[in-house]
Amino acid sequence: MSAPDPISTSVEHLDGVAVLTVGGEIDLSTAPAFEAAIDEALAGEPAVLVVELSATEFLASAGVRILAAAREKLGDAGQLAIVADSPVTRRPIDLLGLDKTVSLYPTLEDALRALRTSTE
Repeated sequence: MSAPDPISTSVEHLDGVAVLTVGGEIDLSTAPAFEAAIDEALAGEPAVLVVELSATEFLASAGVRILAAAREKLGDAGQLAIVADSPVTRRPIDLLGLDKTVSLYPTLEDALRALRTSTE
């Protein structure tokens, strides 16, 4: 029996919003897969990228740096929103100051609702 993959990702596009759902551990060994998933989500040039981290069990500083780079890739015209309610994901984001430049939400529904309101 093989060990489960340390990271899982899926991308869904909803009316100009790319939602990247990430599960497992984001660390140095899974950072390339995480970065590739973000690049896949941004390939269609969405106005908004939501990164859903509710199923993420570990977020290393490498993952936070990739999130910051995604914010840069979106530029001034795009938005990055992160769903992170667990201390496992929220704490590294807060400690590294990413919470100052991106919007954080407790649930995907909250993020989508707030983004719909801000774009109307």
